[in-house]
Amino acid sequence: MTADFDLPIDDVLPEILKRLETARRLILEAPPGAGKTTRTPLALMTQPWAAAGRILLLEPRRIAARAAAERLAASLQETVGERIGLRTRLDVRTSARARIEVLTEGVFTRMILSDPSLEGVSAVIFDEFHERSLEAEAGLAFALDAQSVLREDLRILVMSATLPPNLTAATFGAEVVSSAGRSHPVETIYVERDPRERIDADVALVIRRALREQEGSVLAFLPGMAEIARTAEALSGLTGPIDVVPLHGSLSPAEQSAAIAPPSPGRRKVVLATDLAESALTIEGVRVVVDGGLARVPRHDVATGATRLETVRISIANADQRRGRAGRTAPGVCYRLWREAEMRGFAPAPSPEIDNADLTGLRLDAARWGARSVQDLTWLNPPRETPWRLAGERLILAGALTPAGEPTALGAKVSELALPPRLGLMVMRARETGLGRLAGEIAALLSERDLGGRSSDLADRLLRFRRDKSDRARAMRDLARRWGGPQAGTETGDEAAGYVLGLGFPERIAMARPGATGRFLLAGGRGGRLDETDPMARERWLVAADLTGSGAELRITLAARISEADALLVGGASQSEEALYDPATMSVRARRIRRLGGIVLEETPLPQPSRRLVAGALLDAVREGGLDLLPTGEDLGRLIARLAFLRATIGDPWPENFPKMLTDRLEDWLAPLLETTRSLKDLEGPALAQAALSLLDWPLARELDRLAPGLWTTPAGRRIAIDYAAEGGPRAECKVQEAFGPGDHPTVADGRVGLTLALLSPAMRPVALTRDLPGFWKGGYGDMRKDMRGRYPKHDWPEDPAAALPTSRAKPRS
Repeated sequence: MTADFDLPIDDVLPEILKRLETARRLILEAPPGAGKTTRTPLALMTQPWAAAGRILLLEPRRIAARAAAERLAASLQETVGERIGLRTRLDVRTSARARIEVLTEGVFTRMILSDPSLEGVSAVIFDEFHERSLEAEAGLAFALDAQSVLREDLRILVMSATLPPNLTAATFGAEVVSSAGRSHPVETIYVERDPRERIDADVALVIRRALREQEGSVLAFLPGMAEIARTAEALSGLTGPIDVVPLHGSLSPAEQSAAIAPPSPGRRKVVLATDLAESALTIEGVRVVVDGGLARVPRHDVATGATRLETVRISIANADQRRGRAGRTAPGVCYRLWREAEMRGFAPAPSPEIDNADLTGLRLDAARWGARSVQDLTWLNPPRETPWRLAGERLILAGALTPAGEPTALGAKVSELALPPRLGLMVMRARETGLGRLAGEIAALLSERDLGGRSSDLADRLLRFRRDKSDRARAMRDLARRWGGPQAGTETGDEAAGYVLGLGFPERIAMARPGATGRFLLAGGRGGRLDETDPMARERWLVAADLTGSGAELRITLAARISEADALLVGGASQSEEALYDPATMSVRARRIRRLGGIVLEETPLPQPSRRLVAGALLDAVREGGLDLLPTGEDLGRLIARLAFLRATIGDPWPENFPKMLTDRLEDWLAPLLETTRSLKDLEGPALAQAALSLLDWPLARELDRLAPGLWTTPAGRRIAIDYAAEGGPRAECKVQEAFGPGDHPTVADGRVGLTLALLSPAMRPVALTRDLPGFWKGGYGDMRKDMRGRYPKHDWPEDPAAALPTSRAKPRS
């Protein structure tokens, strides 16, 4: 091992080696430039405990894994494939001599799932853990479990530029070793920009300024490939010895290596990069960073199961990482395209990918590992409960998990394919129909960015992919053949591609909206759109392979044609009878509907719907619209008021909220009435009240009439309704003459509450209110009598009403 220069990590390597002599877990905090990736694995390789197996170094991206392997091999004056091996999805260079293997995190997950004991491995190093990728979280959870149960001798080292909040000695069960970084002073220049303008145009302007004002090469951060391409176009007129090169994950290995290589003598380089250049790569000669302040991150829509890319503001930690790239080898300058005051609104650190990602793959892998719940594994950032549960439900529905959460035979095969579960399920189903080869090719296009060009037509991309002579395309075609299985399948037709895609994504089958070119309705219920000029925009049926955006209408960026017959077959068209409540007629309109998910294919009226269908629709209407939809008259309302009065006056056992009880138990009391009617307006108030009363136990219902009778019998013998909802308490109205006599004041609730009596004139107008009838006869009645006897001489107005006979009639004519 050669080390021609010192690095900050050298100062703590003795401590790391000493700790790992006895400890099995360790955290190394080391800023970019400290040398942790190039020096630490080589130092561990010299230890006696490492002689029994390989050291695995995990990197978050293929470009970082390849660069790390090449630097490690160069340190040993070797090439990759000797003592330093490399394993990525598309590049395997290793041998039996390999002592260190550099892997992507995804490859490690597949490795440990296939061999949980990690036979022949002495240590696992998780590099760049601050990036908080989903694969790193999963791989670490599996490795910790394997160490606890199967491999107590396994060393686990987590290396991170900064410590994520959950990565502490307490949570990880290990000590922390900290190293200084290698960094020179970096001047920060804030450049205010109009957020309404395109970021690529502003970045191009600042790059030109930086080239005039500063020395050295420039590293510019942009959110994605489209912005990189437009920025490169804007810089195409640069003069002088300047090379503009892109750097993103879709480049070939040779193109990526060229991007991070030092510039030729006498030339400067402008590297236009995505966030992959933040920390894991060393780009020689960079003295200037231009930071657009944006990144494109995946966001999973739990409701639809789709994942979209969203452009977001970076965090403070990201900004600091980017700024540090300018000071790796000499003093540098960082241009930030925002105001300094805006930093107060930046998040301190990026959120873990596990918080926003599609968890179906993780859930299936965990089930294959033997974990049925989140609690079965040790996580630094546990998956959120709702996405975890929904991922399990989707896998159960797809047949990949049993209801108990165990992988089915199909689920185990899907997990072994090392594809996202939806693509894996598509491949396995296509194999059964003889279309495995085509499915493998489609899976390759959808799992590897920008293969086959940028056309929105999946058939076009398939043709380009098959003709592509690049190393990446050849490697992906090899993978596609393995995914497709050992059967023969040669279909490459347009509609065959749509059929295969529909096997994995039936909810993305789409039908054109009538009269709207480029507008589609997806079987999943949302809308989709293509540009009107797109050749696919005039198709009647298609399957969306890729969707972006949010809201009710998503943008379709890749699709395949499909025939209507195949769409209905693979999507599972169904027929049903449905009934909807019509508020205008208080009745039901029924129809027979043929649909494909959310797409209505045909709808015909159903003139004689079944009673069960009608009753269900009416019940749903009341459940949604409330009891006010019922033509109750006063009967049900009076019953509710009587029970509310008893609850307020007596308390238990009277129901606390009878209207809620009625709504919650509609099936118990209302459903039987609806079985004999086709309209709510046919329901009768007394029958509704009687049915509602059935919810009470029989003894309680009998007590209701005693404690809160619906009617009061006046001294004259007339039965009058009691209003229990009246302000001030229960109230009844009668003519003055009907209340004559020596009786006591009427009460309810076993004498607890006296009725409020509204005494009426012969014209049925209230002339007095009283809660003490005997007292009223002795007091206020006299003044009222003086007024009333002159106005109504044909009616009795005795001086002593308590001694008079009650009557509901006027005096007989003399």
